[in-house]
Amino acid sequence: MNILITGPPSIGKTTLLEEIKNKIRDSGFSIGGMYCPEIRENSRRTGFNIVDIASLRKGILASIHNTKGPSLGRYRINLDEINDVGVLALKNALKTSDYIFIDEIAPMELASSSFSQTVWEVMESQKPVIAVIQQRSNYPFILKVKSREDVNIFNLTLENRDFIMDKILKVLKISL
Repeated sequence: MNILITGPPSIGKTTLLEEIKNKIRDSGFSIGGMYCPEIRENSRRTGFNIVDIASLRKGILASIHNTKGPSLGRYRINLDEINDVGVLALKNALKTSDYIFIDEIAPMELASSSFSQTVWEVMESQKPVIAVIQQRSNYPFILKVKSREDVNIFNLTLENRDFIMDKILKVLKISL
């Protein structure tokens, strides 16, 4: 079972994912995967970290300070960190975790072909995957993931964000 959470920027997708992750962990299940929190300097976003949920190992996904790697907007993407932290986190979660979390499936992370291959591999597994995915993207891999028959897509809005977690947990069969 694959759950995809989408919605406009800054609506609370990552916050929702964090709340679901905590609820599942509190229910006694093991969790793994990766997330990409912002790096802020003087109240200004300057990049993104990439963090392994299980080990808390951290790297820099992208930064305005990077001097090499592919560009996306004003950021330079660190492919080594995507592979060494993000891909490894997903592969380890596939082996050791009950639930796999991905924040997020977006062009920055998908600059690594290993990342997209690993995302597909975890989605093909029998383990539940809960992922944040870009809402309005024509990126081929994102469209391919959204069109899978085994996904439930939840569009987070201001109107539903107070009760959408309960719906997702019911689909996952996690007690409220």
